Amino acid sequence: MPNRTDAHAGYAAVFGVRLPAMDHILSLDQGTTSSRAILFDREGRVVRTAQREFRQHFPHPGWVEHDANEIWQTQQAVMREVVDGLPQGVAGVAAIGIANQRETTVLWDRATGEPVAPAIVWQDRRTADQCATLRERGQAGWIQRRTGLLPDAYFSATKLAWLLDHVPDARARAAQGELAFGTVDCWLVWKLTGGRVHATDASNASRSLLFNLRTLSWDPELLRLFDIPAAVLPRVVPSSGVLGETDPLLLGAAVPIAGLAGDQQAALFGQACFSPGMAKNTYGTGCFMLMNTGAQPVTSQHQLLSTVAWQGPPDLAHRTAYALEGSVFMAGATVQWLRDGLQIIRSADEMGPLAASVGDTGDVYLVPAFAGLGTPDWDGHARGTLVGMTRGTTRAHIARAALEAIALQTADVFGAMAGDSGIELKELRVDGGASRNDLLMQMQADFLGVPVVRPRITETTALGAACLAGLATGFWQGPLEMAARWSTDRRFEPQLAEGERQRRLARWRQAVERAKGWAQS
Repeated sequence: MPNRTDAHAGYAAVFGVRLPAMDHILSLDQGTTSSRAILFDREGRVVRTAQREFRQHFPHPGWVEHDANEIWQTQQAVMREVVDGLPQGVAGVAAIGIANQRETTVLWDRATGEPVAPAIVWQDRRTADQCATLRERGQAGWIQRRTGLLPDAYFSATKLAWLLDHVPDARARAAQGELAFGTVDCWLVWKLTGGRVHATDASNASRSLLFNLRTLSWDPELLRLFDIPAAVLPRVVPSSGVLGETDPLLLGAAVPIAGLAGDQQAALFGQACFSPGMAKNTYGTGCFMLMNTGAQPVTSQHQLLSTVAWQGPPDLAHRTAYALEGSVFMAGATVQWLRDGLQIIRSADEMGPLAASVGDTGDVYLVPAFAGLGTPDWDGHARGTLVGMTRGTTRAHIARAALEAIALQTADVFGAMAGDSGIELKELRVDGGASRNDLLMQMQADFLGVPVVRPRITETTALGAACLAGLATGFWQGPLEMAARWSTDRRFEPQLAEGERQRRLARWRQAVERAKGWAQS
């Protein structure tokens, strides 16, 4: 497909007219609770942004659903809002990149473009028993070696199988090619192109339990295991590359779609973590940590996930880059609990000053295992535990222990990553709402023993999708330009002596052991 920038320039030369410069990349950041659109200029700066929330549906305990049409409607609305706000309108947009909530499963009719059922969200647990059966049959190791993932309801395969089994005639229609499956990126591409393109990228495909990390293709044996007909699956394309154009009726002109990535992989790219060993942590409701492991997938021995980070662009050191991923369930959610549950703060903004009002926790440790423990313990029966309190313990000590818990859980994950990859972390790049808390970032540097670096541009998920699209269309020239544009807001250096750091980590692990298995008692 011709480069739209070159075509634009050629038209101006032939007809002798001055056309508006296409000086923006449009990033669609489709999340679990809202759809956003962000315009970036050639310097990687945010020019315009718009956001709309959409409804969450909980029809049964453990079920979480979205209306895929509502996702599209909100994404379409914010896309138009930011483009219409440009003086030159769509003529100023060179390309579109998409970052998306991962694993959420959509099944739709190819002829009508309508979903045949509500989308099953990544948080949904309705297929947990099926995944438990796979583990009981000893198939977890085989699945992990092929996919890099653990058999869990988190991923798309069992969600899709459930839809095929429970929507009338769905399995037969899927086998005949009448239905289409996709994660949210794939659904948006279908709608953006007017149903002309059914495609996903390798980073999203690698979250399905159906994608082989080594062949980089849908795995026939996994399709048989989960009873998924190949005819329902999308084409897998590079994360950076023009895969189609928008329907001209949407924005007034066709715009290339040139970047796709799952939200956490997009953030890794947006943080310019292009070399093995570089890592990022996103501090949101939970924490999502990814480390670039280079050109080969790493099979974890510590219950981490191995995933495709991105495919392309070709001038990166590795055409396909892989990552290790770990997750912490309770980060910002711990602060919410202090506000709404214990009610020891009235707003999240009070957290930092309250925690800073004491010099240490007084040997108090909070293990926020309210929903069990994630990486590396994976104990669904663990429960929240507060240990070490005395008559001198105050709400300030508890607030400080809560912040430390976020940093200590993160340190556990990166310790597991180092064990799996053999790569020692040199620095951690951070983003997400809680990364603005200076005290937390200093704690993180202290417990990791490496610098923590906060960038000037914290919209790293949207920026990563924009970068993938910009590199594919010549808007930006290469990863070196991306890395050069990445700049530091603040760097937090470790201040804790190594002996004290190790003592505190060991003390934390003692507290974690007291939280484990509590719900089984």
